[in-house]
Amino acid sequence: MSRVARKPIELPSGVEISVKGQALTVKGGKGSLDHQVHRSVKVEQDGNVLTFAPKDGSKSANALAGTTRALVSNMVTGVSVGFEKKLQLVGVGYRAQAQGNKLNLTLGFSHPVEYPVPEGISVETPSQTEVVVKGVNKQMVGQVAAEIRGYRPPEPYKGKGVKYADEIIVRKEAKKK
Repeated sequence: MSRVARKPIELPSGVEISVKGQALTVKGGKGSLDHQVHRSVKVEQDGNVLTFAPKDGSKSANALAGTTRALVSNMVTGVSVGFEKKLQLVGVGYRAQAQGNKLNLTLGFSHPVEYPVPEGISVETPSQTEVVVKGVNKQMVGQVAAEIRGYRPPEPYKGKGVKYADEIIVRKEAKKK
């Protein structure tokens, strides 16, 4: 059995899980998330502890049990605490401004970039060069942050562009004459 799937998930206070067949719903203070569990994975709830096991001994069922456990653990963390990614804009004149469900970016192009923020995600700009992406769904938060970064990824010579706050850019030396 998968080592990840062996570890049970203990639900924090304020988080409810309902398992109906293969449908799993997690509700918490920040929202609710749904997940359709694969038919070869068995989910058992005992009070506030969830356990996952493969229904048969195949390799794929073991892998799916571990994957399902990791996904549900992220769902529990998302509805109780939430996820966030921080981005920094590095460069002269690079600015970000959140307006409702749109993020306006000035990234050195001849036109401003307007990013529509998907539902379930909130974007904040504490300063003009910082963007904070928050949400309940870990995958969506990462995807939105990657799409914003994709407009102007950091370049290796001066480090200009949109980068994650914890990202280290390996600099290259300029060409010699």
